[in-house]
Amino acid sequence: MLVRSSRKHAPNAEMNVVPYIDVMLVLLVIFMVTAPMLVQGVSLELPKVAAEALPSPGEQQLVTLSVTAEGDYYWNVGPELAVGSQSDQAVDLAVMRDSLLALVAERADTQVYVRADQGADYAAVLAGIAALQRGGISRIGLVTEAPQP
Repeated sequence: MLVRSSRKHAPNAEMNVVPYIDVMLVLLVIFMVTAPMLVQGVSLELPKVAAEALPSPGEQQLVTLSVTAEGDYYWNVGPELAVGSQSDQAVDLAVMRDSLLALVAERADTQVYVRADQGADYAAVLAGIAALQRGGISRIGLVTEAPQP
């Protein structure tokens, strides 16, 4: 007579991780689908230039001025360079200049970065920079994107 061992039905001490992997994959898909919907801001096609980023102090206030292809001005104020959001906008050059001059007057260490759409009129970009310079803002930088290989 054959006697089988009772090890076949012994308690299993291994953890079944398959349900956890399924949950993680579902969460990954949910985040991948919803993340692009959360991004708000102005869509710009920046010129591609191979250049190094300038270092900036961490305590400094940064203003990111965006010029769209239509010639509209948008800006964002914060402690870091903001390329995907906007805090205010202006329909013409004088309103933009007055608003940014008021922001810079609050903090003297404010750095202004200009990012312009690739299709933006060169004159609109230069008019914005010139208006800021005439208003007394001398710390102005340009933002570009690195070319894709």
